[in-house]
Parts: sequence; structure tokens; C-alpha cells
Amino acid sequence: MNAIAGDETVKTKEQLRTSKEAGERGTWQFSGPWVEVRRGTVLATARIGATPERVFRALFTDELESWWGSADTYRMTRWESDLRAGGHWSVAVEFVGGPTVPAGGEFLEIEPFHKVVHTRTYGWDHPTLGRQETTVTCLLAPVNGGTGITVRHEGFAGFEEAARQHAEGWERVLRWLADYLEPDGVSTND
Repeated sequence: MNAIAGDETVKTKEQLRTSKEAGERGTWQFSGPWVEVRRGTVLATARIGATPERVFRALFTDELESWWGSADTYRMTRWESDLRAGGHWSVAVEFVGGPTVPAGGEFLEIEPFHKVVHTRTYGWDHPTLGRQETTVTCLLAPVNGGTGITVRHEGFAGFEEAARQHAEGWERVLRWLADYLEPDGVSTND
């Protein structure tokens, strides 16, 4: 990732992918996350060749255990949720060769297949964020036979390194999601 000092926006190297590479990936076009350091916000966007309904299910049901993570990073397990405003969610983060730690939060707003806003808090002392509560807004919109997804993760003011790490994390997560829903670069809409 390119680190830019001060109050500038930080852009990851994944944003430098050529349009030819994106075209070879099928309908998936990843634009990469941005970190607005002065505002403590991570913004990640992608276009995925699946319906908003399909993307919503993959993100907000226990189906996420099937794809969120990798053999060399971590896996999300034990997903539980009460998918309604005021409901809570929890998950176990199983690090490769390391501990299993809890994370969770509360759903603040839900518009099925369009918008979900929830808090996120680690149930352990994250090395760069501690137990700071953050807010994630996920927007889904139909675009050209697929779904445009925008993730806005706020609450990193004063936690620049945590913001950068979470930007890299959202970049991986959106790639994993696209790989899961489009395993051959072809839309798997249902």
C-alpha cells in the first residue's frame, strides 16, 4: 500500500490494476479501498456479477463462513445474527496459527438487498484499534447485470494504522466475495 503522510487520502496498489485485467475477470471490476485519514473512514467499492439478493445473502447470513477468509490469513466462523434493526451479530475470527477471537456488533439499519448499517467491535484488544467501536455501511445497487457494492467503514479517527489495515482487509474481502460468487469470472446469479 502506498502511504501518504498528513491528511491526504491513501490509495492502495490494487487500484492501479489495468482495465484489461478487470475485463479478463469477467463482470467483476474492483476499484479498491480508499482511506480518508483525516476523517477516519475506509471506503471500498467493487462490482460483482451477481444479483443484490445473492450478494446480500453471502454477506449477511452464515453463508459468509463459506468464503470470508483464506488458508493463509483467517476464517470467519460461528456466525450468528438477528438481522433486524436493533438486532446483534457475532462471529469468531480464527487466525491461521493463532488465536480465535470474537467480534460483533449491532444492526442499526437494514433495507434488505440494498443497505445494511451495523457497528463492529472486537471482543479482544486489536493491536491497532483496541476495542474501539466502528460503523460499517454496506450499500448494494443493481448495475449492468451485477451488483455495485460500496462499503464505508467509519470510526478510525486517531487510528491511522488501523484504518490502513482495514482498507487492505476490505480489499481482500471484496476479492474473496467476487471469487466466491464468480468462481470462473462468470456471473452466478440466482
